[in-house]
Amino acid sequence: MPVVVVESPAKAKTINKYLGSDYTVLASYGHVRDLPPKDGSVDPENDFEMLWEIGTDSRKHVKAIADALKDDDALILATDPDREGEAISWHLQEALTKRRSIKKTTAVSRVTFNAITKAAVNEAMQNPRQVDAPLVEAYLARRALDYLVGFKLSPVLWRKLPGARSAGRVQSVCLRLIVERETEIEAFGPQEYWTVKALLTTPRGKEFEARLVTLAGAKLDKFDLGNETQAELAVQAINSRDLKVAGVEAKPANRNPSAPFMTSTLQQEASRKFGMGARQTMNAAQRLYEAGHITYMRTDGIDMAPEAVTETRDAITERYGAEYVPGSPRIYKNKAKNAQEAHECIRPTDLRRDASSLKLSETDQRKLYDLIWKRTIACQMAAARMERTTVDITSDDGQVGLRATGQVVLFDGFLKVYEEGRDDVVDDDDKRLPQLSSGDKTAKRDVQPEQHFTQPPPRYTEATLVKRMEELGIGRPSTYASVITTIQDREYVRKDKNRLFPEDKGRIVTIFLMNFFRKYVGYEFTANLEEQLDQVSAGDQDYKEILSSFWKDFSVAISETSELRITQVLDVLDDALAPQLYPPKEDGSDPRICPKCGQGQLHLKTSRTGGFVGCGNYPECTYTRPIAGEGADGDERVLGEDAGDEIHLKAGRFGPYVQRGEPTPENKKPPRASLPRGWSKDDMDLEKALTLLSLPREIGMHPEGGMITSNFGRFGPYVMHQLPDDAKPVYANVKDPNDVFEIGMNRAVEILAEKRANPGRRGGGAAVKPLKELGEHPDSGGPVNVMDGRYGAYVKWEKVNATLPKDVKPEDLTMEAAVQLITEKAAKSGTKKKASAKKKPAAKKKPAAKKKPAAKK
Repeated sequence: MPVVVVESPAKAKTINKYLGSDYTVLASYGHVRDLPPKDGSVDPENDFEMLWEIGTDSRKHVKAIADALKDDDALILATDPDREGEAISWHLQEALTKRRSIKKTTAVSRVTFNAITKAAVNEAMQNPRQVDAPLVEAYLARRALDYLVGFKLSPVLWRKLPGARSAGRVQSVCLRLIVERETEIEAFGPQEYWTVKALLTTPRGKEFEARLVTLAGAKLDKFDLGNETQAELAVQAINSRDLKVAGVEAKPANRNPSAPFMTSTLQQEASRKFGMGARQTMNAAQRLYEAGHITYMRTDGIDMAPEAVTETRDAITERYGAEYVPGSPRIYKNKAKNAQEAHECIRPTDLRRDASSLKLSETDQRKLYDLIWKRTIACQMAAARMERTTVDITSDDGQVGLRATGQVVLFDGFLKVYEEGRDDVVDDDDKRLPQLSSGDKTAKRDVQPEQHFTQPPPRYTEATLVKRMEELGIGRPSTYASVITTIQDREYVRKDKNRLFPEDKGRIVTIFLMNFFRKYVGYEFTANLEEQLDQVSAGDQDYKEILSSFWKDFSVAISETSELRITQVLDVLDDALAPQLYPPKEDGSDPRICPKCGQGQLHLKTSRTGGFVGCGNYPECTYTRPIAGEGADGDERVLGEDAGDEIHLKAGRFGPYVQRGEPTPENKKPPRASLPRGWSKDDMDLEKALTLLSLPREIGMHPEGGMITSNFGRFGPYVMHQLPDDAKPVYANVKDPNDVFEIGMNRAVEILAEKRANPGRRGGGAAVKPLKELGEHPDSGGPVNVMDGRYGAYVKWEKVNATLPKDVKPEDLTMEAAVQLITEKAAKSGTKKKASAKKKPAAKKKPAAKKKPAAKK
């Protein structure tokens, strides 16, 4: 039986169902080889030779494939139909050849399918080919470039900017976009302007709204009414005149549906409609693809297969009627720069099945499939027909003019199924105007001025960031999600209410790169490099020429920057950031003078948690403030004084905290206390801060001796007591944070007694209750639960604890997703339990373990 290899066990299961018992279908579990994370894995001095290594967790999967080839002399590589899929096939072929599992007689072929359906899989099997060398070379070039940037530039960052984590070829450019947008917002000066709206009535008493567009006989521009006085004069001009309809114009308009989804537009729409992050969207899409429900989800293409178009049109006729099907099919042309990424659009494999008929148990998959199905159906539906009406109203002397607009839908067309979301709120004219005719007099019911201010450009969401990256030609479908995830994991960027904010650490890194490696975070340079890599995948360019050209200048920049002292780097960054760090003061005084000591000069400084501004007279003066300014976002402020010490509210790496005084040479670590869960920094005052700083609280003497105290700890609020003869104290958690300040002796003694009787439990004798119980592990048994931890929710199965991604809610987590998180965590931590997705391989652990010492020789 031929051995068929795919990436994941889920995909293997679906394909095995179609191929039957004549084939052995195995999973590689992703990439089997990678560049070791150490210097020298790519050697520029030796024609960019790359040293690959099979991952520890991948060895058993490669061995399983090799063992299967002992009985079968045919290998079919059926990994995904993109660059990464081609690379996995190449790695497998190389690794199996090196261990002599592929012999001269072994027939090795490559098959691809855009959808995991019986027809697509069978057709692919009848049209095998060899591994696509240009596509593999494009992968090698990208991997080498990413390695050279990561392992040559990141150490420079570590040495020059303590606390910086890494730099990346695409991630640093993506971070620059977010930082520059924040700089635009901070530099933005709002401009006041006013508009005037009138509520008018027709001769028949019907109300409608119109806005002022002409004043003193001239067209009114946006900023012509610049203050309240001018707006009130405009109101008087309307109220002092009679108005009549000067003209009514009704125009027909058609609205066409959006093109079907490709990767970027799917991520954008899932973010708009559901608030899903890019990684969350791609994880759900991956599951849908592997289950055979949708076509391949990493694509720049928007064209549809002819048979899919026919099936879609038939489904529309059946569900909505023939009037919703246009006379001819809608054709969408690919705009992809790289033909290798331009697979078919993302669509359901069976258009007759909507989300309700699939009965998907996972919330993300269900929502995403519904979105894809509706978008695909809508893209082949008839246009919506509208009527847009404009009514102009004027005074007899022509000094005042108002306009009312309305729109009605005459035929809903594709809007019956789907309407694309919007990133920003826009004026909506989708309202019907009452019947009006030229010459009709209109009475004034109410005339009101309205104040406005121009708004800064909005912060990026993941959706708008992907859209901007796509516009600039930065990144590709396979990289959008990982890049955006990386800059958040590195703590360069945080996501708050779906908007992306740069952290101080991210700002400093960006300014550093802009001053010392400007070329390599340039939008045009990055886009041009992407185009060159696309040419490699098309077979039109030698990838080693690209590497050589890149390394020639990049190595010089690395060498020059490595020789600089940290103080030199900080001086350059201090000057570059001066307009933001030291804006001019209203009184004309020097903005660099320390506001605390009045003598020292303020300078940019760095720490492991990012950059900050500090006084040059340290340690005599300990003044510091964040880069974003004193009290940025209301995070840091002085709450008052107590016993001669200022009590501060500060923002730290792990959240807001209060602190007594500032560090001094004699007292380097002044008392501080974190705000408990549920306490808002906005509600903090001096009294609350002193209450926190007074902890631990003494509740009273235990009947058997020893003081009982309460406080906040690593696992939340608790009471603590140590008997005179005990070697160590007993800690018992309490549920309500207020109990730390309010709990009495009787309750404290009771909780401690329960804890001593049940020492293995937290929370005052009660077992910790899971946030969600998922049931027994499907392959290995044992309960799988979602728990609440100090750093957020996590999945617990036996001794494996896997943190939930930031964009996944505990209530939405399914068993399938939980098992994957457990498997990944077990692989990373080296847990040799039965945590892998399959139980049968786990039973063969012992022989594999015996080979480990040999592998280390």
